[in-house]
Amino acid sequence: MRFDELDLDERIMEGLEAMNFEEMTPVQEHTIPVMQKGRDLIGCAQTGTGKTAAYALPLFDKLLREGNPDNVVKSLIVVPTRELAQQIDVQFQGFAYFLPLSTTVVYGGGDGVGWSQQKQGMLMGADIVVATPGRLLAHITNSGIDLSHVGYFVLDEADRMLDMGFQDDIMRIIAQLPAQRQTIMFSATLPPKIRELARKIMHDPEEVSIAVSKPNEAIEQSAYVCYENQKTGIVRELFAEPKNTKTIVFASSKMKVKELAFTFKRMKLNAAAMHSDLEQERREEVMLDFRNGKIDILVATDIVARGIDIEDIGLVINYDVPRDPEDYIHRIGRTARASADGAAITFVSEKEQGAFHRIETFIGREVAKLPLPESVGPGPKYDPGKDDRRPGSRDRGRGRGRGRDRSPRRTSEPKTAAPAAGANEAAPARKSSRNKRRRFRKPEQKAE
Repeated sequence: MRFDELDLDERIMEGLEAMNFEEMTPVQEHTIPVMQKGRDLIGCAQTGTGKTAAYALPLFDKLLREGNPDNVVKSLIVVPTRELAQQIDVQFQGFAYFLPLSTTVVYGGGDGVGWSQQKQGMLMGADIVVATPGRLLAHITNSGIDLSHVGYFVLDEADRMLDMGFQDDIMRIIAQLPAQRQTIMFSATLPPKIRELARKIMHDPEEVSIAVSKPNEAIEQSAYVCYENQKTGIVRELFAEPKNTKTIVFASSKMKVKELAFTFKRMKLNAAAMHSDLEQERREEVMLDFRNGKIDILVATDIVARGIDIEDIGLVINYDVPRDPEDYIHRIGRTARASADGAAITFVSEKEQGAFHRIETFIGREVAKLPLPESVGPGPKYDPGKDDRRPGSRDRGRGRGRGRDRSPRRTSEPKTAAPAAGANEAAPARKSSRNKRRRFRKPEQKAE
């Protein structure tokens, strides 16, 4: 289905034509008409399927038709991390390049100037507010932000927000919204806790599921079955020759990320760490350098990397097997975006074989096992059944009798505490305190 078959404002169509957007992705084709009808919507789709445009385009169309004569906050998009908030802002710039709409991006960290700019943007009225839960609640408590005129509420990556412990925060935010609104929820998975949340906050929602929990077929998946102490040697061999592509290495914890980045640098690899202990300014600097090719390898945790949307990532390495099959889907989904090809390699140690076998079962295929480089020596046999039969081992969800993943527990981003006005906070990129409304600037790369 083509975008010109939708009844969208001609100025939105100008932006789409300028970006060479003609055909809709499946998630856009199935969700945009539902939103245009004013229905509440639960969209189940993986990252990289075009879900941002799926809710952005009908939202822009509604805001243009209604206008904002009272200068109030008209729509609210809540996301789990500051990286995703920034990424959505960049994507909106492309789609809304020709539109007279205003936006305010609200997230924590950094200096006090950002707090004042965020507060001013919301108090003066913004057509769109994109926010992380902790910072938004801090503004509600300390800045007198009025959300009683919000007509459109979007929860993006709802499953990740609940995983990070934001459910209570979400309910506190929703308590500030009018009962009569259109609510849109996007999630990569639909576990019972997501359906329970939808039951509480939505009215007769329509559900659309697109390619649920299946990796992109364009991703070449493989694995090395190895001992834990062989993993750095495999990395050394993989990067003995330049890859000429961006690479993300996923690790299980912040501490592991720091250790690996240090090790890679000692191996003369052009690597940098991305974790929540970094100051906001440094995190933005690392992401900009990675996007521009000044950094070849980004070492990151699941939570931080969830907001990364860069189209030319050619390789994903799972240094540690992820705890949940869904996390595997999200990790490898960083590559093979925008119709490109990509590769995903997982290092599977002895104690991780049971967890990796559950991933293979979940995705419905056996992942190719690559021979280890001669320099690292022979590895263990892939026998996940043996891992499952270890004395005293237990499987999450079944209680006992199967192997468990003993990798460090996933860490979540810390919530931002409500600061006093003027406290140290992050300055949102590209904001000006002089003008209430700013025109979106055209991004240098395609938006999702």
